[in-house]
Amino acid sequence: MSSSTKTMGVLTVGALVLVTAYTAALGSNGWLWFGWVVLGLATIGVVSSRRT
Repeated sequence: MSSSTKTMGVLTVGALVLVTAYTAALGSNGWLWFGWVVLGLATIGVVSSRRT
Protein backbone atom coordinates (compact mmCIF):
# COMPACT_ATOMS: atom_id res chain seq x y z
CA MET A 1 0.00 0.00 0.00
CA SER A 2 1.40 3.40 -0.93
CA SER A 3 1.86 6.22 1.55
CA SER A 4 -0.89 8.28 -0.10
CA THR A 5 -3.36 5.42 0.38
CA LYS A 6 -2.35 5.10 4.04
CA THR A 7 -2.73 8.86 4.49
CA MET A 8 -6.21 8.78 2.98
CA GLY A 9 -7.16 5.90 5.30
CA VAL A 10 -5.90 7.80 8.34
CA LEU A 11 -7.82 10.91 7.28
CA THR A 12 -10.99 8.86 6.84
CA VAL A 13 -10.69 7.32 10.30
CA GLY A 14 -9.82 10.71 11.80
CA ALA A 15 -12.85 12.27 10.13
CA LEU A 16 -15.04 9.50 11.54
CA VAL A 17 -13.76 10.24 15.04
CA LEU A 18 -14.37 13.98 14.61
CA VAL A 19 -17.87 13.53 13.18
CA THR A 20 -18.76 11.10 15.98
CA ALA A 21 -17.45 13.52 18.62
CA TYR A 22 -19.39 16.39 17.04
CA THR A 23 -22.55 14.29 17.01
CA ALA A 24 -22.10 13.29 20.65
CA ALA A 25 -21.44 16.86 21.78
CA LEU A 26 -23.75 18.97 19.62
CA GLY A 27 -26.19 16.61 17.93
CA SER A 28 -26.33 14.98 14.55
CA ASN A 29 -25.54 16.89 11.39
CA GLY A 30 -26.56 15.06 8.23
CA TRP A 31 -24.12 16.94 6.01
CA LEU A 32 -21.16 15.87 8.12
CA TRP A 33 -22.21 12.24 7.90
CA PHE A 34 -22.84 12.58 4.17
CA GLY A 35 -19.37 14.06 3.72
CA TRP A 36 -17.83 11.23 5.73
CA VAL A 37 -19.65 8.61 3.64
CA VAL A 38 -18.37 10.23 0.44
CA LEU A 39 -14.83 10.31 1.85
CA GLY A 40 -15.15 6.68 2.94
CA LEU A 41 -16.34 5.58 -0.50
CA ALA A 42 -13.49 7.48 -2.15
CA THR A 43 -11.02 5.77 0.19
CA ILE A 44 -12.47 2.35 -0.60
CA GLY A 45 -12.23 3.15 -4.30
CA VAL A 46 -8.58 4.18 -4.02
CA VAL A 47 -7.68 1.11 -1.95
CA SER A 48 -9.42 -1.25 -4.35
CA SER A 49 -7.82 0.35 -7.41
CA ARG A 50 -4.35 0.07 -5.88
CA ARG A 51 -4.79 -3.65 -5.23
CA THR A 52 -5.49 -4.56 -8.86
